[in-house]
Amino acid sequence: MTSPLTLQMMLLLAAFMASVLLLALPMGRWLAALVHSDAASKSAWSRIPNAVLHACGAQPEREQSWREYTVALLVFNIIGVVAVYALQRLQGVLPLNPQGFAGVSPDSAFNTAISFVTNTDWQGYAGESTMSHLTQMLALAVQNFLSAATGMAVAFALMRGFARHGVQAVGNFWVDVTRITLYVLLPLSVVFALVLSSQGVIQNLHADTQVTLTQPVQFTAPGPVGADGKPTEVASVATTQTLPMGPMASQEAIKMIGTNGGGFLNANSAHPFENPTAWTNLLQMLAIFLIPAGLCLAFGHVVGDKRQGWALLSAMTVIFVVAVIAIMWAEQSGNPKLSALGADQVASALQSGGNMEGKESRFGIAATALFAAITTAASCGAVNGMHASLTPLGGGVTMLLMQLGEVVFGGVGSGLYGMLIFAVMAVFLAGLMIGRTPEYLGKKIEPAEIKLVSIAILMTPLLVLLGSAVAVSTDAGRAGLLNPGAAGFSEILYAFSSAANNNGSAFAGLSANTPFYNAMLGVAMWIGRFGVIVPVLALAGALASKKRVQRVADVAADGNSAAIPTDGLLFVVLLVATVMLVGALTYIPALALGPVVEHLNLIK
Repeated sequence: MTSPLTLQMMLLLAAFMASVLLLALPMGRWLAALVHSDAASKSAWSRIPNAVLHACGAQPEREQSWREYTVALLVFNIIGVVAVYALQRLQGVLPLNPQGFAGVSPDSAFNTAISFVTNTDWQGYAGESTMSHLTQMLALAVQNFLSAATGMAVAFALMRGFARHGVQAVGNFWVDVTRITLYVLLPLSVVFALVLSSQGVIQNLHADTQVTLTQPVQFTAPGPVGADGKPTEVASVATTQTLPMGPMASQEAIKMIGTNGGGFLNANSAHPFENPTAWTNLLQMLAIFLIPAGLCLAFGHVVGDKRQGWALLSAMTVIFVVAVIAIMWAEQSGNPKLSALGADQVASALQSGGNMEGKESRFGIAATALFAAITTAASCGAVNGMHASLTPLGGGVTMLLMQLGEVVFGGVGSGLYGMLIFAVMAVFLAGLMIGRTPEYLGKKIEPAEIKLVSIAILMTPLLVLLGSAVAVSTDAGRAGLLNPGAAGFSEILYAFSSAANNNGSAFAGLSANTPFYNAMLGVAMWIGRFGVIVPVLALAGALASKKRVQRVADVAADGNSAAIPTDGLLFVVLLVATVMLVGALTYIPALALGPVVEHLNLIK
């Protein structure tokens, strides 16, 4: 077999990363302007939103402390859970339900409500056979906007915490979430939805359509039981097919731009109605990284040092590129057991070669592997192929990207504040190693800040490992498994990694739409989201109240600066090492029981 990595793979990866970095430049400036609330409040475009906020009693001219900001955020999202739950339960008697779907079951509605409010978009159901058009638009698509705006608002608050000195306020949640929705998410989604619709993505309010096949498909179906006790075979001909209809393009746009991931259809972006061409596939991948990359550069603008933003973006890029190459290599290498049987898995002009199980032939290995890395790195969860059909090592890398805390670009907002948490930890560890004062952007890092950072970092591993342990040790958890052994454990570990880190993608083979998994994963999604957000906002408040350290006078006895530079190559290496070290120490034992054992069985 030739080298697994092909020239097409490298060119695709290089073109994608170059496009992301170019698009991040204007996006960073756009987002930075919104973080500066004073400038935004004076804009003529803010008059109507401010009037609406005044009418609701939000007082847009008054900024909030981190506690007030947190309370407003939690109340806002709790209301969202109640609204989404109610719309699902009542959809059977509500309009825009041409398929006549009944209300969603209580446990599934509970899970889905939390899923979409927390930006996870985990789906234990098939959208086209469960949700009405009204539920898709008013419940799910609306929360795609609001959950993304919530994550970005938290990132805005933390950026202000680093940029401000000796103050208590970190912004106004109601103002932030309104401006993010109106000035960023909505215009981008409208434009992207029109582009997708022009490329063939479905956008209508029709009922499912029955079409007549021009070439009927003949297949063999089981007939009545014969004298030998076995069913006889009956030849049948399919002359019609049911095609799902609905407002897909509008939901597809915000699903990608907001790193939500929940598909209108069960096949998600592998379905030609959601992702019809290689062009739309590339645009969807770029849309996922657009805001996360832009937020890194916005951070540099806000703190007054653009190099700080580039340092964070560089660390994310290094980890991401290595992960993509690993997945591409694993998938293009193919299945050794099939090679032993004489199957041709070599890439050529006529085929992608490699492990094509669960992949769209119109995308091939390269575009599918790149999409898989993007969606698991960016807390999106949208898929254009079946992740359960990845090789054990390929699937293991996607799992690890989630387990790192979704900080490699990450979700809109959550990726930046997650990486900043690791940056603070990296500065603290470096200070301990070289005997320098832990300081980041002129703010001393003291025990109180490290406690908050530790809570934020350890929250999701606790949920993932504890949830997986409960699932594999109880009958209700094991009942959902279709595959035994290491594969089954990987499916459970992936599910809790996806839920606790608010990703939403899944390995097939786990029947997760049960009361046990709907409840367990729902709790993991809620705590995984807000169990991190609350300490992050507390950290923002603590940093904003600190006065800036005078760097000119802060010199050690040996004449060297007591502060550790955080804008160069050395810090990028330190930050990458900190992220990988925490992930390795936390998850390698669990990964060894799942993907690693699967790989060893495959090559045995």
